[in-house]
Amino acid sequence: MRGNLKLFMNKHLLWTIPTLMTLTRIVAIPLIIGLYYLPIDMAQRNLWATVMFVVFALTDWLDGYLARKLNQTSAFGAFLDPVADKFLVCASLLILVHLQRADVLVALIIIGREIAISALREWMAQIGSSRSVAVHMLGKLKTTMQMVAIPFLLFDGQLFGLIDTALWGTVLIWIAGVLTVWSMVYYLQKAWPDIVDHAK
Repeated sequence: MRGNLKLFMNKHLLWTIPTLMTLTRIVAIPLIIGLYYLPIDMAQRNLWATVMFVVFALTDWLDGYLARKLNQTSAFGAFLDPVADKFLVCASLLILVHLQRADVLVALIIIGREIAISALREWMAQIGSSRSVAVHMLGKLKTTMQMVAIPFLLFDGQLFGLIDTALWGTVLIWIAGVLTVWSMVYYLQKAWPDIVDHAK
């Protein structure tokens, strides 16, 4: 009886409100892509893509808040949250490259870093050294730059008649690219002693 109850609770935790909100960031990807195939003018596509990206990106903060507030934190949610973030960011970058609003080089830098650091964190967890690659302020700053640059580039126009989002989005995405490399070097330096020890 206790085993069945535990199994039910574990399954229930997979579908909490915070986890479902996290999943919406993955669902957002085909929705944003689909906008650019609709028979509407580009300005409308850009506007809706920007709104959708911002709304779905905000769930990153909201699902964490609700998980703590409702006491619905789970190992599955902790795993899925960064995965959903990376999917949304990488897919959006690919859209921007396709639309020729972002340089392929900066997209490769950001996507390549996400793959490399994710692999590094997985390996460090296996050897019991996760603290060496814990999230640092550089990584948070890089993420902030990305999350401002991407909607600017999706909008691709004049915001409030004052801000050239294409220009500022390009500047910010390259700043994010520099921070991406900087943070990757930082994490590799922190992990290097453990890498050397376990390479022997």
